[in-house]
Parts: sequence; C-alpha cells; structure tokens
Amino acid sequence: MRPVGGTVQHMATTLTHIALHVRDITACETFYTEFCGLKAVHERRDPEVESRVVWLAEPGRENEFIYVLISGGPGRDQAEKDYSHAGFAMESRAAVDAIAAKAKAAGCLIWEPREEPYPVGYYCGVRDPDGNVVEFSYGQPLGPGAEPI
Repeated sequence: MRPVGGTVQHMATTLTHIALHVRDITACETFYTEFCGLKAVHERRDPEVESRVVWLAEPGRENEFIYVLISGGPGRDQAEKDYSHAGFAMESRAAVDAIAAKAKAAGCLIWEPREEPYPVGYYCGVRDPDGNVVEFSYGQPLGPGAEPI
C-alpha cells in the first residue's frame, strides 16, 4: 500500500506459485504427480550449479497456479506440532479415504482421516518425500465440496 493523494491505494495481487527447495526432486515430483494429480508443465536445468527446476500444475490450471520444485534443498524435519502444510481439496470423503489408504500403504500417512468443525471439514495428512506435510480435504470453503463462507 502506498499513499496516493492522501488516500491509501491497494495494489491487486494474485498468488501464482509456491516454490519448494527439495532434497530429492525426482521423488518429490513423483509424489506430487501420483498423490496430488499434478503434472510437469516446465523444466529447466542449470548445469553450472547442477540444479533442476520443475513446475507442476493441475491439468487445466497451468496459467493460474504452479507448484515449483527446486533441487538441492536440505530436506525438512517438520516438528510434530508444526501444522504447516499444503492443502489439496478432494471431490468427496471417499477420495480423502482413498488417498489415506494409498499413503498408509506407502508409509507416509501422518494424520488419519478425521472430521473437524467447519471450515476444516474432513481431511487426512501425508508427508511428502522431503518432509513437507500435504493435507487432502473435503468440505472446506475452498475447492470441490465447498460451502459458501
């Protein structure tokens, strides 16, 4: 915000991407493809620093929001009570249950499916290969199954 003629003017912004510096970019790309349904839409390498950058997006939303993975990160050791996470909305409770079952079989389920009062809804939590938490939910005021706020 900056004052213009004595008033405060708000500048319009749009969230376009989140970038994660990850230890194992191949494992993370596979995770976000297989668990989250994202697809690679761009990739580049910098041979001088031996880094790889992958842009992932939901099919059909490639120009709206990108999940960027950058190789060479230290990995994340997220504490038990640290609820930082990325959230993905699902089309149903059954879809949340299916992701939870898949994650349990893969050894990366950290929050069993559970229901909490609005606006949290029904969700489970999964740890990606780098240690980041990913929430899969149904019934939040965002995405499929959303109720008006």
